[in-house]
This record gives sequence, C-alpha cells and structure tokens, in this order.
Amino acid sequence: MPRPIRATISAAALAHNLACARAHAGGARVWAVLKANAYGHGLERAARALAAADGFAVLDFEEVARLRAAGARQPILMLEGFFKPADLPLLHRHALTPVIHHAEQLQMLKSSALAGALDVYLKVNTGMNRLGFSAESVRPAYDALRTHPQVRSVTLMTHFADADGASGIEGQLGRFNALTQGLQAPRSLANSAALLRFAKETRADWVRPGIMLYGCSPFADKSAEALGLKPAMTLASELIATQRLQPGERVGYGFSYEARAALAIGVVACGYADGYPRHAPSGTPVLVNGRRTRTVGRVSMDMICVDLSEIPEAGIGSPVTLWGEALSADEVAASAGTLSYELLCALAARVPVAEVA
Repeated sequence: MPRPIRATISAAALAHNLACARAHAGGARVWAVLKANAYGHGLERAARALAAADGFAVLDFEEVARLRAAGARQPILMLEGFFKPADLPLLHRHALTPVIHHAEQLQMLKSSALAGALDVYLKVNTGMNRLGFSAESVRPAYDALRTHPQVRSVTLMTHFADADGASGIEGQLGRFNALTQGLQAPRSLANSAALLRFAKETRADWVRPGIMLYGCSPFADKSAEALGLKPAMTLASELIATQRLQPGERVGYGFSYEARAALAIGVVACGYADGYPRHAPSGTPVLVNGRRTRTVGRVSMDMICVDLSEIPEAGIGSPVTLWGEALSADEVAASAGTLSYELLCALAARVPVAEVA
C-alpha cells in the first residue's frame, strides 16, 4: 500500500475563484497567473480548470511549451519577458506577449529579425525597484516600442509592492499615472491584493490575479473565506502511530516539546520532505478526524506529531488534514511565520496528487 499522504486539487474551487476575480475585475480582462507550476497545483491541471480566463501568465518557455502541448490557445503573458536573442523566435511560434522591463531587451528587439508582429507589455518601475523602466527611461522605451515596425501594441504595466499593507497603492499608482501621462495605451495594474482591495482604482484593462485563484488570501487580517474564496489544494494524510507521554516526557528531535501532563499524541505521515514547513512550531493547527488540534515537537523529514488529548477516538488510520478544506493554508503558514504561497509552491514531488471535481 502507498504511504497515506496525498494532495487533492479541486477544479471546481479554481473555477469558483476565477469567477470571483472576474466579478472584482468588472469589464477588465483576466490573466490567470500560472507561474511556479500554478503555485504548486499543476500547470496543465490548473489551466484546464481556469480555461475561462482571457489569458495565462507564466515565467519561462518550458511552461509555455507544456501549455501549448496541452491544447491551451489563450494568449500567454511572459512575466519576465525573454532572456536572450535566441528566445525571440519562440515568441512568434507560441504567440506570446513578452514583458519588456530593461533596455537590453529593447536592443534585442531592435537587432533581431522578427518573424511577425508582437504585442508587448512595458513595465514601469513605480518604486518596488525590482523590474521596470525608471522615470527617465519610461517615455524613451515607450517611443522605441511604438515605432518598432513589428510591435503591434504596447500595454503599460506596473506591480504593487504593498497593496496588502499599510501604504496601499496610492503612492505607486500616482507615480505610474504621472510617468505615463499622455501615453495612449491599455494598462495592467492589479495583482490579487489590489484587485480585492482597490478594484475600482486598479482594474484598468487587464488584471493579473495569482494567489486568490488558489483559494488563499493576500491579507494577514482577512481570511480567504471572508473574501469568498475556496481552497483549491487540500493536503491530507493519516495517523500511522500513537504514543502516550507522561508528565515530563518529551517528543521529537531536540526534545523541544515537554508534556506538562499525561498526553496522547499521534504520528502523522507528513514531514518537511513532503513540503510541510520544517519551522512550523508546536501549536500549529491541524485537523484529526475533522477536529481541530495542534502539532507538538519539531517537524521531522517524514513525520509530524499531533496532540490527541481532545480526540480520544483517534487512532491509527484516522484522517488528518494539514491544510485545505476546513483549515486554510493561510492559517498554517501564519503559524509557521511564512505565507501560504510558500506552502503551496513547496508541495513535494513525492506527494501523490489527484484532481477532484
């Protein structure tokens, strides 16, 4: 028999979350962000469930090849554009829209004999200082693209650094509007947080939801459920052993947890080699038999220990939910001092994955 751990991906939840994104987007078109193997959910699987999106957004050409081989015909946005001149023929072969974010890409376009016309995105650096043209170079870059004989259209874009935080979007949006004033082009601004919190100001022509499509919240103070989102991934396993600890006995590596009273614990077939966060402390929430309890001791490579003191009926074979249905990955991630993005993307290849309707 296989080890009992498994992940299930709900196609219905993905489709529901896309519909939620579209409701916030109003009349704007939607790029469904599928980078990082669709945030750990499986590229082709997510593309099928999100087929109603107006386009897909990815990072590399291997993802593109997989999507096209799977039959995806939607436009595809390359979020980091292309990396070398040899990439340029792939833009036409797969009908891609590259993001242009630095002068070297402009030079590659100028120096290459393109096979046909391209739609491109021009990224504006509005203060995040990762990718994008700075204040003095935005208009020259725009002019270079608009006058390029094989650039069909230019869409202006930026990325918000704190749409989920205290400063919001006001500063960056004001800077974007100032830098692009008078430029006649479509715009793409909103990530998940901006779309959910500032839809009216940021929906523009195209939105780019990511984490919300997978049923997690971009906000520390607002749950996915409160936002109307459904978890797409559930990571589940079973108890494979039980132990009884007496007061003063300890459990796990480093003896980091000491029982203060007699305590029944269960051993779950899941560990950091499966993608569960090793740094999750004692007290991280978990469900056993559908009932809420907590982890105790350090996370091992292949096992986690959980408190069964309030679940006396639990035993070997009892079902365990690590995150997903009835236990948000956001809450587990917060307990571990990280984000649900990391949990979802870290799902290990050794974990069997099944798609459910």
